[in-house]
Amino acid sequence: MTSINGYPARSSVRADEVLRLHIATSAPRFRVDFYRWGAAPQHAGHAEWPGRTADPGTFDRNWQWPAYEFPVPPEWRSGVYIAVLSTEPSSCTPPMDSREARILVVVTPAARSDRKILYKIPTFTYHAYNTAGGGSLYSASQVTMQRPGGGVGGPVKGLPDPYDTSSPRQTFAHWDAPFITWMEENGIESDFCTDLDLHEGRHLNDGYRLLMSAGHDEYWSTDTRQTVTAFRDAGGNIANFGANTCWWRVNVAANGAGLSCAKFPLGAPAGTDPDSSYGCPDHWWESEPENALLGVSYRNGGGHWDGPRTPLGFTVTDGDHWIFSGTGLKTGDVLGREAALIGYECDGAAYEFDAIARPRPTGQDGTPKDFEILGIAQLPSDWNFAARERAASPRAATFGLYTAAGTVFTAATTDWARLLATDPQVASITRNVITRLS
Repeated sequence: MTSINGYPARSSVRADEVLRLHIATSAPRFRVDFYRWGAAPQHAGHAEWPGRTADPGTFDRNWQWPAYEFPVPPEWRSGVYIAVLSTEPSSCTPPMDSREARILVVVTPAARSDRKILYKIPTFTYHAYNTAGGGSLYSASQVTMQRPGGGVGGPVKGLPDPYDTSSPRQTFAHWDAPFITWMEENGIESDFCTDLDLHEGRHLNDGYRLLMSAGHDEYWSTDTRQTVTAFRDAGGNIANFGANTCWWRVNVAANGAGLSCAKFPLGAPAGTDPDSSYGCPDHWWESEPENALLGVSYRNGGGHWDGPRTPLGFTVTDGDHWIFSGTGLKTGDVLGREAALIGYECDGAAYEFDAIARPRPTGQDGTPKDFEILGIAQLPSDWNFAARERAASPRAATFGLYTAAGTVFTAATTDWARLLATDPQVASITRNVITRLS
């Protein structure tokens, strides 16, 4: 049986630069077709090369597969491109998501553009869950990004999503792809980057008004967070249509090719879950709570990982807020309950009720005191709760926003993107946020 797979030397590249791909195949020749993701996959070009074989590597070392160089055409627009590897040409568009023979590449803007939105692709999180080579950041403290996987093309740790079994959760296809599809179908243009680009200080200061991410953007480096915080402090806006965001701090290898995360503290019993009651220096919330940037934290939310969950939605706390314009929602209505909008993992802020029974942040967990809780969903006791201490308030997902120099919005649930195409109210809120903040 013919085998073929590969990975990029780096997951992002500018148009008019050279993209280096590392590919191993048992075929004498092979083909790479590039598709730009959008409202529909668009074929952007192809290359054909002689095949070379190579053995699989381990999860923690560069696989050093044969290298091939592809000059990226200068006319390629910024976006997410899927390289489809094949040993025979195909007359139809193949599935973009696969656990093999796929490579994800982000084409970043070649120069300052007139677009006001920069969308961040969470490649650090993709690789944290990537199990190519027999391990991930859930079994070891170090992984290489020089291996198949990382969004597409590799095996993934985690349980199936009962609400969308078409792709594993920690992949491009699961949350980012439908969000980008919805954006393009609705005429919302953006440029794209990876978290490694932000870690290196690229792109964010090139005139953008809004930084966006969606789904599950869990792993952040110190430099990535500093770059994003500085963007906010200079008046830039942030829209986080996801949850469990900035939960783990990772160190990035000097050459950008690997990640490390000290999840397993000394003294913890063998087999300890890194999200258990044992403290860890690489939890952001233990040293520099992510609430201070995002307004919320997984520390005050929770997760339901296995099987269907009790359907939960956000109870609206202020139906007159501009964020609900055009939705028909009123104070006390529930957003997204029928489709289990509060899902998989969600974030929250420590809160208390004011004199008119509206939830307000206490600020004790690092959440800015002016964070507006616009929707709240208390979590049942059968959910998984990460932080070791008892919460000052009941565990709840809390979505909303606050304004420092820039405005920061958080959807506080990983599953926001899943409802975009089917829930007009979720779509309207998303459009309101993007329009206002960009």
